[in-house]
Amino acid sequence: MAEQRMRGRGWRRPARVVLMLGGLLAGSIAAFTPVLSGQALAEPSHGISMYGDLKYPADFDHFAYAYPEAPKGGTLRSAARGTFDSLNPFALRGISAPVSLAFDTLTVQSLDEPFSEYGLIAGTIDKASDNSSVTFTIRPEARFHDGTPITAADVAATFDQLREKGHPTYRIYYAEVAGVDVLDDHTVRFRFANTKNRELALILGQLPVLPKAWLDTHDLGAGTLEPIPGSGPYRVARAEPGRTLVMERVKDYWARDLPVNVGRYNFDRIVTDYYRDDEVSVEAFKAGQYDLRVENSARRWATAYNMPEVESGKLKLDTIPHRLSTGMQGLVMNTRRPVFQDPAMRRAMQYVFDFEWSNKTLFYGAYTRTDSYFENSNMASSGIPEGAELALLEPYRDQLPADLFTRPYTVPKTDGSGANRAGLKTAYDILAKAGYEVKNGKLFAPDADAPVRMEFLIQDAAEERIVMPITRSLGRLGIEATVRQVDAAQYENRLQTFDFDIITEIWPQSQSPGNEQREFWGSEAADRPGSRNYAGIKNPVVDALIQKVIDAEDRQSLVTAVKALDRVLLWGDYVIPQFHLPAFRIVHWNKFGRPPVLPDYGIDLYTWWVDDALAARYGLR
Repeated sequence: MAEQRMRGRGWRRPARVVLMLGGLLAGSIAAFTPVLSGQALAEPSHGISMYGDLKYPADFDHFAYAYPEAPKGGTLRSAARGTFDSLNPFALRGISAPVSLAFDTLTVQSLDEPFSEYGLIAGTIDKASDNSSVTFTIRPEARFHDGTPITAADVAATFDQLREKGHPTYRIYYAEVAGVDVLDDHTVRFRFANTKNRELALILGQLPVLPKAWLDTHDLGAGTLEPIPGSGPYRVARAEPGRTLVMERVKDYWARDLPVNVGRYNFDRIVTDYYRDDEVSVEAFKAGQYDLRVENSARRWATAYNMPEVESGKLKLDTIPHRLSTGMQGLVMNTRRPVFQDPAMRRAMQYVFDFEWSNKTLFYGAYTRTDSYFENSNMASSGIPEGAELALLEPYRDQLPADLFTRPYTVPKTDGSGANRAGLKTAYDILAKAGYEVKNGKLFAPDADAPVRMEFLIQDAAEERIVMPITRSLGRLGIEATVRQVDAAQYENRLQTFDFDIITEIWPQSQSPGNEQREFWGSEAADRPGSRNYAGIKNPVVDALIQKVIDAEDRQSLVTAVKALDRVLLWGDYVIPQFHLPAFRIVHWNKFGRPPVLPDYGIDLYTWWVDDALAARYGLR
């Protein structure tokens, strides 16, 4: 990990946060319209949007950020950190390689709208006017890689198996789906238990579709190195666990000419090589072992690529701004541990991170301090709650800190000298007021026999330069803080079982937060292995506000509920907020062409292509 983490987890990304980066991290419309007794249906559509109108009409040719004349061919070579031991991205067991390109979904998200989807496997989408169901009509030409038609039975079987045997995240995402009905070979309907959840139809549009015949004979919950049959633009050509993954373009891909795919998936092969160490990976890149990397380290961005190839134009460093919410990156305190069950300890911890010194000394002034779980969006809370937000929070006043209603949440600031005397004095005062005492240089909690200890869990040596200054500050308070580095497999296992005191984590957010908030902060997720509620939050007010977010009837109601949720999370002191950059930093060898239009809400590297003339000019293969 560098300063900003983008850790791939196979298919299990937060809904709607789309960063299409290959292996780095990671038509005709059916005319049949079902008539359902007692079901109020809106007009069938080629797409669906959370709020507002669709940008693209039914007869659109291609996404604006794709280039229809992009040539096919060549190889995109990328790198990943860590390892993999499975090709099943749908299971809790194992660490999956990034194979999502093998699996088509019912719909495809547009990256130049906040939250809109257009039909892929589904030719039409019929959302009930009372939001009690959504019906997808399967394109008759949709095929798996072996030529077998995709049917509604495949869709229903995939849904049932994901909910029953897949990663526990799916049970959260699909919790308010009452059931699925196969109406005929090409028509499938999902019924909703909660008609207020406007997002369910779009979440179901993201459903990957697997063959029922395969699901009937295999355990979807098991790790496997046998590729799962899919229908997407690529298939697994070679997989060497922990070393290399090769995806090859499906030449007779059934959906290659659909508008959502025109100008996309241009590389014949996508090769991902695995490295156990970021520094080794960088040196391999500079030696030409792979083509492109997303650089998450300000230090490396500033110093590692001072090469003659940059001056000659052979190597390109591109900073690409975006309008994505950057979410929250921070040091997560695991409240399942007794040391962090005390709100006073979590509050004191806010004052030991000297961001100003770190940004100046370690990060070349590149970052801005994060002070919201929905950073870089209009959903970030600020000031004190007023109006509709105050009305939303008022019923929970006696369950919330009094300060939440009377003063703005602010992250501590220092003078950047590195001493942080004022911050440590504040932390000490908070702890002393809560009954902590220093004895023989060690801090003791009230009535405790052992001194306060905590461990920072990391998976990369580069993290040490960020957390070691914090451990030294904690030592000055009498807290014994240690750092433990483990390999990628052990780190992932410890995250899944919540076996840590403090980790660094990032929760990306979309422009329309919804059901995934249960996975991040909900009480049910706190006890479920594999969830992303790493802090172990069990707060009935948070649960209630998450439901308000999910049930929001319009955009303004959504923004109000998200701001209220943000405010409660911040005042809970579950995370020490770190920093963000509202841009992507991409360094690549100059062999690629790319469309002139960039989307606002992500990067789609699958719209790039190998430019043979550029590659020849710079002697790049």
